[in-house]
Amino acid sequence: MNKTKWGIIGLGKIAGKFCTGLKAVKDAELYAVASRSASKAEEFAKEHGAKLAYSSYEEMLKDKDVDVVYIATPHVFHHEHTLLSLRYKKAVLCEKPFAINKSQVQEMIAAAKKEKIFLMEAMWTQFLPHFEALMEIVKSKKYGQVKGLKADFGFTAEFNESGRLFNKALGGGSLLDIGIYPIFLALSILGAPQKISAKASIGKTGIDEDCDINFEYPKNVQARLHSSVINNTPTIAEIELEKARIIVNTRFHEPSSLKIITNDREITKEFEVVTNGYNFEAAHVQEMLKQGRIESDEMSFEKSLLLIDLLDKVRAEIKLEY
Repeated sequence: MNKTKWGIIGLGKIAGKFCTGLKAVKDAELYAVASRSASKAEEFAKEHGAKLAYSSYEEMLKDKDVDVVYIATPHVFHHEHTLLSLRYKKAVLCEKPFAINKSQVQEMIAAAKKEKIFLMEAMWTQFLPHFEALMEIVKSKKYGQVKGLKADFGFTAEFNESGRLFNKALGGGSLLDIGIYPIFLALSILGAPQKISAKASIGKTGIDEDCDINFEYPKNVQARLHSSVINNTPTIAEIELEKARIIVNTRFHEPSSLKIITNDREITKEFEVVTNGYNFEAAHVQEMLKQGRIESDEMSFEKSLLLIDLLDKVRAEIKLEY
């Protein structure tokens, strides 16, 4: 069977993690990497075992042997680089957030549909075993209806006003980078809220350093969410159901475990994940390509549109404009 040949655009920390995960995927080959710096491309290719290193995105995209492109450039470039890849008829797995706003995401999806080329947002949590198990438990209503949830994701980043996290021109801030994970969790479990309220601490570079979000649903169900790039937080998720409480242990968006607490017992479900977890989304993409799909049946266009819509609405609440 022929291997799926992957190309990488944007050779930062996340791309390195993705390449490590890709090694665990059957029939996957890290074929080519691209950077605007030839030396960076060559260094990255050597470190991760890529066959080819390109100093131009377009040169890599012209390579007829590249089957699918993983885009890991800063947030503000996702739209541009996705459209560029689709023009070259390359399937695309684009890092989250899919783009900087909903209109960009709509344009990306329209282009994928027009070209009949596969496109998916790289929300890797969707495909992790503990998350899939959590969703099965919630959907089964084994412990009744969801009464509410809370989730946080925070860490203390070293301040660098020109770096990706603190640079507004690069789409910096806690919301798009890590706040997206608690929001994704709430969307997955409870759907789109009826009402959104949010407040943020805006730093000297104009980005949200801390963000508190509250989603309101019918029957007084709420999702309380928090993100921060200036404070460490437990980075856990807690789902309150009628007959149980489920805790997704730290760090909830990565390969993790579930603690299920009922009146009479407490059990912990472990998941034998021996990789860093990025292999699951890559394997899913390859399966979709094998089936000739242009859209994931799990991380669908609709889900990505709902997710970016929520991010846009939270940004409006905290008055953060890019």
